[in-house]
Amino acid sequence: MTDASQAGPNAPAFHQAPIRHDWSLAEIEALLALPFNDLLFRAQQVHRAHFDANAVQVSTLLSIKTGACPEDCKYCPQSGHYTTGLDKEKLLEIEKVVAQAKAAQEAGASRFCMGAAWRSPREKDLTVVMEMVRQVKALGLETCMTLGMVDTDQASRLAEAGLDYYNHNLDTSPEYYGEIITTRTYADRLETLANVREAGMKVCSGGILGMGEAPRDRAALLQQLARLDPHPESVPINMLVKVPGTPLEDVEDLDPIEFIRAIAVARILMPASHVRLSAGREQMDESTQALAFLAGANSIFYGDKLLTTGNPQAARDKALFAKLGLHPERRSTCHGDDAQQAALETAVAHQSQQALSAALAYDATQA
Repeated sequence: MTDASQAGPNAPAFHQAPIRHDWSLAEIEALLALPFNDLLFRAQQVHRAHFDANAVQVSTLLSIKTGACPEDCKYCPQSGHYTTGLDKEKLLEIEKVVAQAKAAQEAGASRFCMGAAWRSPREKDLTVVMEMVRQVKALGLETCMTLGMVDTDQASRLAEAGLDYYNHNLDTSPEYYGEIITTRTYADRLETLANVREAGMKVCSGGILGMGEAPRDRAALLQQLARLDPHPESVPINMLVKVPGTPLEDVEDLDPIEFIRAIAVARILMPASHVRLSAGREQMDESTQALAFLAGANSIFYGDKLLTTGNPQAARDKALFAKLGLHPERRSTCHGDDAQQAALETAVAHQSQQALSAALAYDATQA
């Protein structure tokens, strides 16, 4: 968390309200129903009490193993249940992952996230990803992984390897969950998050909006996240990316204003968490993204791809940051804000986050 005092010498002081874990569904629905200006004003007050309002955490996400996932998540092009034209890739070799992490760092990222399309990591895979964590962390980057479900032993070993964050999204409300996923229960997801906490790692957990859920489901998802004690340090709020071949390819678009409302309420409920404007940003215009930052979003994924879906390119992000007066968040694990800003400017001239080809992948577990 960034100390609010870093906002500047002339920034007004805002009172930090107590962190709550007992928000009722009625309270959350009332927040979502506030007049838009009132909601954003309240979210801004909460945001400025905990963060520099113009600082945005910059992270990069790399798929280290793509496709053929046994889960049936209806939104996911990596599910083996659907035909989406996605090329399958085996686990990337460690050296290729570290090279991508270095490129991300040079392009201004402070956190490097690695995702594998597994239900749960196998023993031989876990050994490889633990070494990935060690080597990426040695670069001075924060590390995050999403590998599916992990038990207490797996979580403990990842923590020992130096993993900072583990991502495991709740996706939607408990009530709507069965409409989206049948191969893994809501309780399974909560158990993985509990295992991650017990191991001492930080939690990255959020959800996906625009999957045909009702407004009450969005409120219930936010309630579930806010009930976690402590709150997730990172809360990715994703807009559904409709991928041809998945069951949700023709679902009705969510009104962008409703998406911004959810961002603002997430900020109010979890004031000290990074709220990440995540998947779906490629489809958002600058005005929608600006409203998301105004509503309290203070983290983005930076680069060309989010696992398998598009993401705004470096030049676009740099231009938007400049237009809005935003800057990368200062992280003690990185080279500092000035270096990150310079790196973002350098990235305009050369895109460091290129889409990985299958030729760069092989079964690292057999090496």
